[in-house]
Amino acid sequence: MSDRIETYRNRPTRALISVAALENNFRIVQKCVGPERTIMAMVKADAYGHGILEISRIMLKLGAGYLGVAYLEEAVYLRKNGIEAPILVLGAINTDQIDDFLENGIEITASSIDKSRAISEAAVRKGVTAKVHLKIDTGMERIGVHWYNAKRFIAETLDMPGIDIRGIFSHLAKAESDTSFTAAQLDRFEETLEIYGKLSPLPPYVHIANSAAVLNYPRSYYTMVRPGILLYGYDPAGLHHGRSCEGMEIEPAMSLISKVSYFKVCPPETGISYGHTYKTPSQTRVVTLPVGYGDGYSRLLSNQGETIIRGKTCPVAGTICMDQMMVDIGPDGTAYNGDDALLFGKYGESYIPLESLCSKIGTIPYEFLCGISGRVPRIYTNCRQESL
Repeated sequence: MSDRIETYRNRPTRALISVAALENNFRIVQKCVGPERTIMAMVKADAYGHGILEISRIMLKLGAGYLGVAYLEEAVYLRKNGIEAPILVLGAINTDQIDDFLENGIEITASSIDKSRAISEAAVRKGVTAKVHLKIDTGMERIGVHWYNAKRFIAETLDMPGIDIRGIFSHLAKAESDTSFTAAQLDRFEETLEIYGKLSPLPPYVHIANSAAVLNYPRSYYTMVRPGILLYGYDPAGLHHGRSCEGMEIEPAMSLISKVSYFKVCPPETGISYGHTYKTPSQTRVVTLPVGYGDGYSRLLSNQGETIIRGKTCPVAGTICMDQMMVDIGPDGTAYNGDDALLFGKYGESYIPLESLCSKIGTIPYEFLCGISGRVPRIYTNCRQESL
Protein backbone atom coordinates (compact mmCIF):
# COMPACT_ATOMS: atom_id res chain seq x y z
CA MET A 1 0.00 0.00 0.00
CA SER A 2 1.24 3.50 -0.81
CA ASP A 3 2.35 5.63 2.14
CA ARG A 4 0.93 8.75 0.48
CA ILE A 5 -2.66 9.96 0.29
CA GLU A 6 -4.00 9.18 -3.15
CA THR A 7 -5.60 11.97 -5.15
CA TYR A 8 -9.34 11.42 -5.35
CA ARG A 9 -10.36 11.67 -8.98
CA ASN A 10 -13.86 12.91 -8.16
CA ARG A 11 -12.66 15.66 -5.86
CA PRO A 12 -14.68 18.86 -6.44
CA THR A 13 -11.51 20.83 -7.16
CA ARG A 14 -9.72 19.56 -10.23
CA ALA A 15 -7.42 20.65 -13.03
CA LEU A 16 -8.76 19.81 -16.46
CA ILE A 17 -5.97 19.31 -19.00
CA SER A 18 -7.03 19.64 -22.63
CA VAL A 19 -5.16 17.16 -24.82
CA ALA A 20 -6.59 18.94 -27.85
CA ALA A 21 -4.97 22.19 -26.70
CA LEU A 22 -1.66 20.44 -26.09
CA GLU A 23 -1.75 19.00 -29.59
CA ASN A 24 -2.59 22.40 -31.05
CA ASN A 25 0.36 24.00 -29.28
CA PHE A 26 2.73 21.24 -30.31
CA ARG A 27 1.67 21.62 -33.95
CA ILE A 28 2.37 25.36 -33.73
CA VAL A 29 5.93 24.59 -32.64
CA GLN A 30 6.28 22.12 -35.49
CA LYS A 31 5.06 24.70 -38.01
CA CYS A 32 7.42 27.33 -36.63
CA VAL A 33 10.59 25.25 -36.65
CA GLY A 34 9.96 22.85 -39.54
CA PRO A 35 10.04 19.06 -39.70
CA GLU A 36 13.83 18.82 -39.85
CA ARG A 37 14.28 19.97 -36.24
CA THR A 38 13.90 17.71 -33.24
CA ILE A 39 11.55 18.96 -30.51
CA MET A 40 12.62 18.44 -26.92
CA ALA A 41 9.46 18.80 -24.88
CA MET A 42 10.25 20.35 -21.52
CA VAL A 43 8.44 18.35 -18.84
CA LYS A 44 10.37 19.48 -15.76
CA ALA A 45 8.56 20.55 -12.57
CA ASP A 46 5.80 18.00 -13.13
CA ALA A 47 5.39 19.27 -16.70
CA TYR A 48 4.82 22.81 -15.43
CA GLY A 49 2.15 21.43 -13.11
CA HIS A 50 0.34 19.44 -15.80
CA GLY A 51 1.52 15.97 -14.76
CA ILE A 52 4.93 14.75 -15.91
CA LEU A 53 4.11 11.15 -16.82
CA GLU A 54 0.92 11.71 -18.79
CA ILE A 55 2.30 14.81 -20.52
CA SER A 56 5.47 12.94 -21.47
CA ARG A 57 3.40 10.20 -23.05
CA ILE A 58 1.30 12.76 -24.92
CA MET A 59 4.31 14.70 -26.20
CA LEU A 60 6.07 11.58 -27.42
CA LYS A 61 2.92 10.44 -29.18
CA LEU A 62 2.68 13.84 -30.88
CA GLY A 63 6.23 13.52 -32.18
CA ALA A 64 8.65 14.90 -29.60
CA GLY A 65 12.07 13.32 -30.04
CA TYR A 66 13.41 14.19 -26.61
CA LEU A 67 12.17 15.00 -23.12
CA GLY A 68 13.85 17.66 -21.00
CA VAL A 69 13.89 17.71 -17.20
CA ALA A 70 15.74 19.62 -14.50
CA TYR A 71 16.66 16.87 -12.04
CA LEU A 72 17.79 13.27 -12.11
CA GLU A 73 14.83 12.04 -10.05
CA GLU A 74 12.39 13.32 -12.67
CA ALA A 75 14.17 11.32 -15.36
CA VAL A 76 14.41 8.18 -13.20
CA TYR A 77 10.68 8.41 -12.46
CA LEU A 78 9.94 8.47 -16.19
CA ARG A 79 12.23 5.51 -16.81
CA LYS A 80 10.59 3.51 -14.03
CA ASN A 81 7.23 4.19 -15.63
CA GLY A 82 8.18 2.85 -19.03
CA ILE A 83 9.39 5.97 -20.86
CA GLU A 84 12.21 4.82 -23.14
CA ALA A 85 12.73 7.99 -25.22
CA PRO A 86 15.89 10.08 -24.83
CA ILE A 87 15.79 12.22 -21.68
CA LEU A 88 18.22 15.03 -20.94
CA VAL A 89 18.70 16.46 -17.46
CA LEU A 90 19.55 20.09 -18.17
CA GLY A 91 20.52 21.07 -14.63
CA ALA A 92 23.94 20.84 -13.06
CA ILE A 93 24.70 17.37 -11.76
CA ASN A 94 26.20 16.23 -8.50
CA THR A 95 29.03 13.85 -9.28
CA ASP A 96 27.69 11.23 -6.86
CA GLN A 97 24.63 10.93 -9.13
CA ILE A 98 26.54 9.89 -12.24
CA ASP A 99 26.17 6.14 -11.68
CA ASP A 100 22.38 6.57 -11.56
CA PHE A 101 22.46 8.46 -14.86
CA LEU A 102 24.42 5.67 -16.47
CA GLU A 103 22.33 2.85 -15.02
CA ASN A 104 19.11 4.46 -16.28
CA GLY A 105 20.34 5.55 -19.71
CA ILE A 106 19.77 9.24 -18.98
CA GLU A 107 21.67 11.92 -20.88
CA ILE A 108 23.88 14.20 -18.82
CA THR A 109 24.73 17.89 -18.91
CA ALA A 110 28.48 18.47 -18.62
CA SER A 111 28.92 22.04 -17.41
CA SER A 112 32.64 22.09 -16.60
CA ILE A 113 35.84 20.19 -17.29
CA ASP A 114 35.67 18.70 -13.80
CA LYS A 115 32.15 17.43 -14.43
CA SER A 116 33.23 15.95 -17.78
CA ARG A 117 36.15 14.22 -16.09
CA ALA A 118 33.92 12.75 -13.38
CA ILE A 119 31.48 11.48 -16.01
CA SER A 120 34.33 9.91 -17.99
CA GLU A 121 35.80 8.19 -14.96
CA ALA A 122 32.43 6.74 -13.93
CA ALA A 123 31.67 5.53 -17.46
CA VAL A 124 35.06 3.83 -17.81
CA ARG A 125 34.71 2.22 -14.39
CA LYS A 126 31.30 0.79 -15.33
CA GLY A 127 32.34 -0.16 -18.85
CA VAL A 128 29.63 1.97 -20.52
CA THR A 129 29.42 5.09 -22.64
CA ALA A 130 27.85 8.23 -21.20
CA LYS A 131 25.72 10.37 -23.49
CA VAL A 132 26.61 13.97 -22.77
CA HIS A 133 25.49 17.47 -23.79
CA LEU A 134 27.98 20.30 -23.26
CA LYS A 135 26.58 23.42 -21.59
CA ILE A 136 27.94 26.77 -22.78
CA ASP A 137 27.14 29.95 -20.86
CA THR A 138 26.48 32.75 -23.36
CA GLY A 139 25.00 35.21 -20.88
CA MET A 140 22.58 33.52 -18.48
CA GLU A 141 25.27 33.22 -15.76
CA ARG A 142 23.68 30.12 -14.30
CA ILE A 143 25.68 27.02 -15.20
CA GLY A 144 28.07 26.19 -18.01
CA VAL A 145 31.48 27.25 -19.27
CA HIS A 146 31.68 30.81 -20.57
CA TRP A 147 31.77 30.96 -24.35
CA TYR A 148 35.18 32.67 -24.26
CA ASN A 149 36.62 29.71 -22.34
CA ALA A 150 34.88 27.02 -24.38
CA LYS A 151 37.79 25.80 -26.52
CA ARG A 152 39.63 23.98 -23.73
CA PHE A 153 36.37 22.57 -22.33
CA ILE A 154 35.35 21.16 -25.70
CA ALA A 155 38.78 19.86 -26.64
CA GLU A 156 39.41 18.07 -23.37
CA THR A 157 35.93 16.55 -23.22
CA LEU A 158 36.30 15.29 -26.81
CA ASP A 159 39.44 13.41 -25.73
CA MET A 160 37.93 11.80 -22.66
CA PRO A 161 37.12 8.06 -22.85
CA GLY A 162 33.64 6.81 -22.15
CA ILE A 163 31.91 9.96 -23.38
CA ASP A 164 29.69 10.32 -26.44
CA ILE A 165 28.95 14.01 -26.97
CA ARG A 166 25.37 14.02 -28.23
CA GLY A 167 24.74 17.73 -27.99
CA ILE A 168 25.93 21.22 -27.22
CA PHE A 169 23.61 23.89 -25.89
CA SER A 170 23.10 27.21 -24.19
CA HIS A 171 20.17 29.10 -22.67
CA LEU A 172 18.71 32.46 -23.62
CA ALA A 173 18.18 34.92 -20.79
CA LYS A 174 16.01 37.62 -22.41
CA ALA A 175 14.51 36.15 -25.57
CA GLU A 176 11.04 37.42 -24.67
CA SER A 177 12.16 41.01 -24.08
CA ASP A 178 15.55 42.05 -25.52
CA THR A 179 16.40 41.47 -29.17
CA SER A 180 19.89 43.03 -28.91
CA PHE A 181 21.04 40.84 -26.04
CA THR A 182 19.49 37.76 -27.60
CA ALA A 183 21.35 38.47 -30.84
CA ALA A 184 24.57 38.80 -28.83
CA GLN A 185 23.95 35.45 -27.15
CA LEU A 186 23.33 33.79 -30.52
CA ASP A 187 26.56 35.32 -31.87
CA ARG A 188 28.46 33.94 -28.88
CA PHE A 189 26.92 30.51 -29.36
CA GLU A 190 27.85 30.50 -33.03
CA GLU A 191 31.43 31.44 -32.15
CA THR A 192 31.48 28.40 -29.88
CA LEU A 193 30.10 26.18 -32.64
CA GLU A 194 32.84 27.39 -34.97
CA ILE A 195 35.45 26.43 -32.38
CA TYR A 196 33.83 23.02 -31.99
CA GLY A 197 33.68 22.53 -35.76
CA LYS A 198 37.44 23.07 -36.05
CA LEU A 199 38.06 20.34 -33.49
CA SER A 200 35.46 17.79 -34.55
CA PRO A 201 32.20 17.51 -36.51
CA LEU A 202 29.35 19.04 -34.54
CA PRO A 203 27.25 16.66 -32.44
CA PRO A 204 23.78 15.78 -33.73
CA TYR A 205 21.90 18.01 -31.31
CA VAL A 206 22.66 21.73 -31.20
CA HIS A 207 20.07 23.62 -29.16
CA ILE A 208 19.42 26.99 -27.58
CA ALA A 209 15.82 27.92 -28.53
CA ASN A 210 13.32 28.15 -25.68
CA SER A 211 9.64 29.05 -26.12
CA ALA A 212 10.31 32.74 -26.75
CA ALA A 213 12.97 31.92 -29.31
CA VAL A 214 10.69 29.46 -31.09
CA LEU A 215 8.22 32.30 -31.56
CA ASN A 216 10.66 35.07 -32.41
CA TYR A 217 14.10 33.88 -33.56
CA PRO A 218 14.27 31.38 -36.44
CA ARG A 219 18.02 31.86 -36.37
CA SER A 220 18.05 30.02 -33.03
CA TYR A 221 16.51 26.77 -34.20
CA TYR A 222 19.71 24.82 -35.09
CA THR A 223 18.96 21.09 -34.96
CA MET A 224 16.76 20.95 -31.85
CA VAL A 225 14.45 23.30 -29.95
CA ARG A 226 13.30 23.19 -26.32
CA PRO A 227 9.78 24.62 -25.93
CA GLY A 228 8.32 24.68 -22.45
CA ILE A 229 5.59 27.14 -21.46
CA LEU A 230 4.54 27.47 -25.12
CA LEU A 231 3.46 23.83 -25.17
CA TYR A 232 1.14 24.47 -22.25
CA GLY A 233 -0.51 27.43 -23.99
CA TYR A 234 1.17 30.55 -22.65
CA ASP A 235 3.14 33.31 -24.28
CA PRO A 236 6.51 33.62 -22.48
CA ALA A 237 6.17 37.39 -22.76
CA GLY A 238 3.17 37.19 -20.41
CA LEU A 239 0.53 38.31 -22.90
CA HIS A 240 -2.82 36.56 -22.72
CA HIS A 241 -3.82 36.88 -26.33
CA GLY A 242 -2.94 33.79 -28.32
CA ARG A 243 0.31 33.92 -30.28
CA SER A 244 -0.19 32.47 -33.73
CA CYS A 245 1.65 30.62 -36.46
CA GLU A 246 0.03 30.12 -39.85
CA GLY A 247 -3.39 30.91 -38.43
CA MET A 248 -3.10 28.69 -35.34
CA GLU A 249 -3.26 30.29 -31.89
CA ILE A 250 -1.78 28.83 -28.73
CA GLU A 251 -4.38 27.64 -26.23
CA PRO A 252 -4.02 27.23 -22.45
CA ALA A 253 -4.18 23.54 -21.65
CA MET A 254 -5.12 23.75 -17.97
CA SER A 255 -8.34 24.98 -16.41
CA LEU A 256 -8.71 25.02 -12.62
CA ILE A 257 -12.26 24.36 -11.48
CA SER A 258 -13.98 23.79 -8.15
CA LYS A 259 -17.57 23.34 -6.98
CA VAL A 260 -19.78 25.30 -4.62
CA SER A 261 -19.84 23.47 -1.29
CA TYR A 262 -21.89 25.90 0.82
CA PHE A 263 -24.31 28.80 0.37
CA LYS A 264 -25.35 31.47 2.87
CA VAL A 265 -26.97 34.90 3.05
CA CYS A 266 -24.90 37.44 4.98
CA PRO A 267 -26.21 40.74 6.47
CA PRO A 268 -24.53 44.10 5.72
CA GLU A 269 -21.13 44.72 7.34
CA THR A 270 -20.50 41.00 7.90
CA GLY A 271 -16.80 40.14 8.11
CA ILE A 272 -15.70 37.25 5.92
CA SER A 273 -12.83 34.81 6.59
CA TYR A 274 -9.68 35.25 8.68
CA GLY A 275 -9.08 38.79 9.84
CA HIS A 276 -12.36 40.01 8.36
CA THR A 277 -10.42 41.66 5.53
CA TYR A 278 -13.68 41.75 3.56
CA LYS A 279 -16.98 43.12 4.85
CA THR A 280 -20.19 42.78 2.94
CA PRO A 281 -21.30 46.19 1.61
CA SER A 282 -24.96 45.18 1.89
CA GLN A 283 -26.95 42.03 2.41
CA THR A 284 -25.48 39.57 -0.05
CA ARG A 285 -25.06 35.92 -0.90
CA VAL A 286 -21.76 34.21 -0.22
CA VAL A 287 -20.66 30.76 -1.34
CA THR A 288 -17.75 28.62 -0.18
CA LEU A 289 -15.48 26.69 -2.54
CA PRO A 290 -13.33 23.75 -1.32
CA VAL A 291 -10.09 25.16 -2.72
CA GLY A 292 -7.35 27.27 -1.17
CA TYR A 293 -3.66 28.05 -1.10
CA GLY A 294 -2.98 24.44 -0.12
CA ASP A 295 -4.12 23.61 -3.64
CA GLY A 296 -1.99 26.33 -5.19
CA TYR A 297 -4.57 29.11 -5.51
CA SER A 298 -2.41 31.88 -4.12
CA ARG A 299 -3.31 33.54 -0.83
CA LEU A 300 -2.19 36.80 -2.45
CA LEU A 301 -5.41 36.68 -4.46
CA SER A 302 -7.44 37.31 -1.30
CA ASN A 303 -9.93 40.05 -2.20
CA GLN A 304 -8.36 40.21 -5.67
CA GLY A 305 -9.20 36.95 -7.40
CA GLU A 306 -12.40 36.19 -9.22
CA THR A 307 -14.44 33.18 -10.24
CA ILE A 308 -17.14 32.52 -12.79
CA ILE A 309 -20.24 30.73 -11.50
CA ARG A 310 -23.24 30.19 -13.78
CA GLY A 311 -21.72 32.60 -16.28
CA LYS A 312 -21.33 35.44 -13.76
CA THR A 313 -17.97 36.83 -12.67
CA CYS A 314 -17.82 37.09 -8.88
CA PRO A 315 -15.06 38.38 -6.57
CA VAL A 316 -13.14 36.39 -3.99
CA ALA A 317 -14.37 37.63 -0.61
CA GLY A 318 -11.88 37.74 2.24
CA THR A 319 -8.67 35.93 3.00
CA ILE A 320 -8.11 32.71 1.07
CA CYS A 321 -7.75 29.83 3.53
CA MET A 322 -5.54 26.79 3.14
CA ASP A 323 -8.42 24.59 1.99
CA GLN A 324 -11.38 26.89 1.31
CA MET A 325 -12.30 30.29 -0.04
CA MET A 326 -15.42 32.43 -0.13
CA VAL A 327 -16.99 34.21 -3.07
CA ASP A 328 -19.52 37.05 -3.01
CA ILE A 329 -22.11 36.26 -5.69
CA GLY A 330 -24.11 39.43 -5.02
CA PRO A 331 -27.51 40.22 -3.46
CA ASP A 332 -29.35 38.52 -6.32
CA GLY A 333 -26.74 35.92 -7.23
CA THR A 334 -27.77 32.37 -7.90
CA ALA A 335 -25.68 29.33 -7.02
CA TYR A 336 -26.38 25.85 -5.72
CA ASN A 337 -24.23 23.31 -3.95
CA GLY A 338 -22.40 21.37 -6.65
CA ASP A 339 -22.30 24.22 -9.18
CA ASP A 340 -18.97 24.49 -10.97
CA ALA A 341 -16.78 27.53 -10.37
CA LEU A 342 -14.01 28.46 -12.81
CA LEU A 343 -10.84 29.76 -11.15
CA PHE A 344 -8.72 30.19 -14.27
CA GLY A 345 -8.57 28.93 -17.83
CA LYS A 346 -11.40 28.12 -20.22
CA TYR A 347 -14.59 26.25 -19.42
CA GLY A 348 -17.50 26.35 -21.80
CA GLU A 349 -17.95 29.98 -22.86
CA SER A 350 -16.20 31.26 -19.73
CA TYR A 351 -12.58 32.38 -19.64
CA ILE A 352 -10.36 33.75 -16.89
CA PRO A 353 -6.85 34.35 -18.28
CA LEU A 354 -4.25 33.08 -15.85
CA GLU A 355 -2.08 36.01 -16.88
CA SER A 356 -4.65 38.45 -15.47
CA LEU A 357 -4.44 36.78 -12.06
CA CYS A 358 -0.65 36.74 -12.21
CA SER A 359 -0.51 40.45 -12.99
CA LYS A 360 -2.51 41.19 -9.83
CA ILE A 361 0.00 39.47 -7.56
CA GLY A 362 3.29 40.09 -9.37
CA THR A 363 4.01 36.59 -10.59
CA ILE A 364 4.07 34.67 -13.88
CA PRO A 365 2.13 31.69 -15.26
CA TYR A 366 5.19 29.45 -14.84
CA GLU A 367 5.12 29.88 -11.06
CA PHE A 368 1.35 29.69 -10.70
CA LEU A 369 1.08 26.50 -12.76
CA CYS A 370 3.94 24.81 -10.93
CA GLY A 371 2.26 25.69 -7.65
CA ILE A 372 -0.94 23.73 -8.31
CA SER A 373 -0.47 21.06 -5.68
CA GLY A 374 -0.42 17.33 -6.05
CA ARG A 375 -3.69 16.91 -4.20
CA VAL A 376 -5.52 18.48 -7.12
CA PRO A 377 -6.37 15.68 -9.58
CA ARG A 378 -5.32 16.22 -13.19
CA ILE A 379 -8.05 15.04 -15.52
CA TYR A 380 -7.10 14.71 -19.19
CA THR A 381 -9.81 15.36 -21.73
CA ASN A 382 -9.78 15.41 -25.51
CA CYS A 383 -12.07 18.46 -25.50
CA ARG A 384 -10.82 22.02 -25.49
CA GLN A 385 -13.73 23.17 -23.35
CA GLU A 386 -16.55 21.67 -21.38
CA SER A 387 -19.83 23.04 -20.12
CA LEU A 388 -20.14 25.34 -17.16
